[in-house]
Amino acid sequence: MSKKPIVIGVAGGSGSGKTSVARAIYDYFQGGSIMMIEQDYYYKNQSHLTFEERLNQNYDHPFAFDNELLIEQMNELMNRRPVEKPVYDYANHTRSSETIPLEPKDVIILEGILVLEDERLRDLMDIKLFVDTDADLRFIRRLTRDTKERGRSLDSVIGQYTEVVRPMHNQFIEPTKRYADVIIPIGGENKVAIDLLIAKIQTILEQKDIL
Repeated sequence: MSKKPIVIGVAGGSGSGKTSVARAIYDYFQGGSIMMIEQDYYYKNQSHLTFEERLNQNYDHPFAFDNELLIEQMNELMNRRPVEKPVYDYANHTRSSETIPLEPKDVIILEGILVLEDERLRDLMDIKLFVDTDADLRFIRRLTRDTKERGRSLDSVIGQYTEVVRPMHNQFIEPTKRYADVIIPIGGENKVAIDLLIAKIQTILEQKDIL
């Protein structure tokens, strides 16, 4: 019987550095049997809505994500069966017709702002991480990213942050910190925490005789 993969959940607010932490773990084990799944791929299909209605959706709310599909595909991967990961079309704010084939791996990193919010997802995880970065740093990172990489105006980024991102973070994301096994301050710049995590993951892999 094939061994169950190790699942590592990496949560944290927008701009916290959670992607950097997940990427650091992934890069260390790259070349081995490891994959990264971003919760952002699992935004709900909104093809039934008009474009204007899609623009007005709250993408920082738990209801924005198709957790049913994510859980179904995680269970398939954990049973060593391949899946077709959805692709989200950010230009049209709905799911693309394309998919990405994923083959089962020994280590699955599941990364996203709300991956610790759903108990069913938490129950699949061997290690639960929360990347905890001060709100001002998270905002600066988001502002820099959205204006430089996504062509957003300063006013629109500030408006979205104060009206949606900040209240949703306080209501839904921050409370999931209590479920974390490890809380990592300042994200990807915390080399000590990342090194400790990698050592722990290696230990689990050896115990499960996966390495």
